[in-house]
Amino acid sequence: MSTSSATRPPLTHVPLSDAELPPVDMSIPPWPGEDQTAGGVTLHVRHTPGTVDTDATGATAVYVHGLGGSATNWTDLAGQLATRVPGVAVDLPGFGRTQPPRHFDYSIPAHADTVARFVDGLDAGPVHLLGNSMGGAIAMLVASRHPELVRTLTLISPAVPDLRPYLSRMSDPRLAVAYLPVIGPAVRRRMAREDVDRRVMRLLDLCFAEPDRIPESRKREAREEFEERERLVWSNPALARSTVGLFRTWLAPRSRSLWRIAPTISVPTLVVWGAKDKLVTVRKAPRTALLLPRGRLLVLPNTGHVAQMERPGTVARAVLGMWERSAAGEW
Repeated sequence: MSTSSATRPPLTHVPLSDAELPPVDMSIPPWPGEDQTAGGVTLHVRHTPGTVDTDATGATAVYVHGLGGSATNWTDLAGQLATRVPGVAVDLPGFGRTQPPRHFDYSIPAHADTVARFVDGLDAGPVHLLGNSMGGAIAMLVASRHPELVRTLTLISPAVPDLRPYLSRMSDPRLAVAYLPVIGPAVRRRMAREDVDRRVMRLLDLCFAEPDRIPESRKREAREEFEERERLVWSNPALARSTVGLFRTWLAPRSRSLWRIAPTISVPTLVVWGAKDKLVTVRKAPRTALLLPRGRLLVLPNTGHVAQMERPGTVARAVLGMWERSAAGEW
């Protein structure tokens, strides 16, 4: 299924909701977490309480983090959207506090199957599915293979194939090779001997366009999560193998490429990209949105790879705008 660009609004025409939202408070702690089993899958999740507005938005929001991330990456955006829907932010297998099952292969299809089974097991009807980075690639597969589970799709800097060298976009070139096979482990061991605060700030500098504006409370949470992750025996192997799984998806045969999957996604889709994304270039944004039959694109200036963390208020208004218009049959 495809839609000609001549029969839909321009890619940049993303209506923002006029709904009244609470002020963004980046001092709020992460939402409460617990292990939850659904569809035969056990994940650590963080629930955002919310009131379902069946007339305007409906359903539940499910949030899927990116490579090296966790459910806490959605704290602020989920808080904004909680005025309209309850939310469930998941820790993927091997990330955050989700212990991976034995023999999990960490491929993008395996992650997507996990998310699909979990969402199906929630028995919440089709959900609003939101994914960032690797989570965006995972969400694309879920929406393509299981359209009955997805009401709308939001992709924030999705990890579509991007084979340009990373070195020009990274302040520390070692990050480009740290999770590659063969040479990656030695690079990670050298980096692990550095001060934890330095490593955390390197990561924030990579993901944010303006890391100096990150509240101290969020930096502290990032440091605590970083230290917790290092104590979990499955964490580094999961990150390394998921990185390889993502690269394999980028190198997949043309018939299985994410560029071929995008046109099969039939649900309303909002694509959000930071103009200063250092991980997946914004030059991929127009192609991504154009290939999505019901896709529209919002590019945010002075924003990096995690727009939901850097600009949660703006992203929330764009997401609500899609929900409202798709419910009215206008998207």
